[in-house]
Amino acid sequence: MAEFLESLTEYLRSLDDWYKAMMTFLISIVPVIELRGAIPVAAHAGLPWFAALPSAVLGNMLPVPFIMIFGRRFFAWLRRHTPFGKLADRLEARAEKKIDTVRKYQFFGLLIFVAIPLPGTGAWTGALIAAMMDLRMRTAVPSILLGVIGAGLIMSALSYGLFGLGA
Repeated sequence: MAEFLESLTEYLRSLDDWYKAMMTFLISIVPVIELRGAIPVAAHAGLPWFAALPSAVLGNMLPVPFIMIFGRRFFAWLRRHTPFGKLADRLEARAEKKIDTVRKYQFFGLLIFVAIPLPGTGAWTGALIAAMMDLRMRTAVPSILLGVIGAGLIMSALSYGLFGLGA
């Protein structure tokens, strides 16, 4: 396993910054991983923070409008037409538990929720919560964007500053 990780690290470091930025963008789109995984990988690959942060933020924000528009309908479809109905119920129940935290402060509650780079928070869950609360896009998207930027700054500080992984 150590050999694999060493060769993977060597390969990542050999890539041009353009490919590293694209890798960061694509990793940050993935739910659960989002910025929490994309920025440390970018730092480890040697991508400078000033390239990693915007790549990760853009990638993390890409699915947000789609989740807000289609999230509830997609879960309803899953329940009716696939064996993944229980998974949809669990995901919605998990988001429902977090709604109370966000509901009281709406814009700032959603911003803070998304900005905390911990499991169960982030742009995907924030967008689902916004959709379930019927928040308007013009309120939710800027709030989520500011939260994603905040989480990106925290992860950049941790990955590049504290651990000294990047350039």
